[in-house]
Amino acid sequence: MKKTIVTLIGASLLLSASAGVYAGANLEEIQAYLNNDLKVKVNGKQIQLLDADGNVVTPITFNGNTYLPARAIANSLNVAVDYDAASNSVLFGEKVEGTPVNANQVFYQAIKDPKLTQYKNKDYVEVFRQMGTSDSNFTLEPKKKFQTLYLQVAAIGTDVKINIKDKNSRLLKQDTVTVDDGLKVIEVTIAGLDEVTVFYSIDKDTDSTGVFIPLTTSYYK
Repeated sequence: MKKTIVTLIGASLLLSASAGVYAGANLEEIQAYLNNDLKVKVNGKQIQLLDADGNVVTPITFNGNTYLPARAIANSLNVAVDYDAASNSVLFGEKVEGTPVNANQVFYQAIKDPKLTQYKNKDYVEVFRQMGTSDSNFTLEPKKKFQTLYLQVAAIGTDVKINIKDKNSRLLKQDTVTVDDGLKVIEVTIAGLDEVTVFYSIDKDTDSTGVFIPLTTSYYK
């Protein structure tokens, strides 16, 4: 496993946030300096620190310590980062509790009919279920908030081939789900990604073959 090394000067980390986040927070005003001369290297390669919108951000020096923007460093290390306003916490890496994919975005093409959202006598409430179509896809939008996707997929009547790609068509994961697998969990690293697309195809194109993907129990961490 490749060891990641960050070269910097006495660094602490800062996470950029909107002004509203700080309302009523326990803050203390200080006088600091923007350190335009500081260079940051990851594994020996110099990087440019950018915020969530792609704008250049500058380290801050205060009392002999240099503070770096947490989001820029996390993105450079390919680690998910988020801010939890409820607990006033900066979150790096996987979140302890998973977030269902349908809690993070609205899927207008999803099925919610109780007659069609059941698999092996369990109702999954909201699902992708497609029958009689050999190839199709849908897009998930983790928006750089999560480290890992745990996608649940069931094959109906025949094997289902799964390819998960980022928006630049880079293959993140390839897997095959058989009928005997039941509801299979496919784990995919998605750190730093705005969106990923799930492509699926089936061997037999009939009315009794297809794919079943629950959106309530597929989740991000």
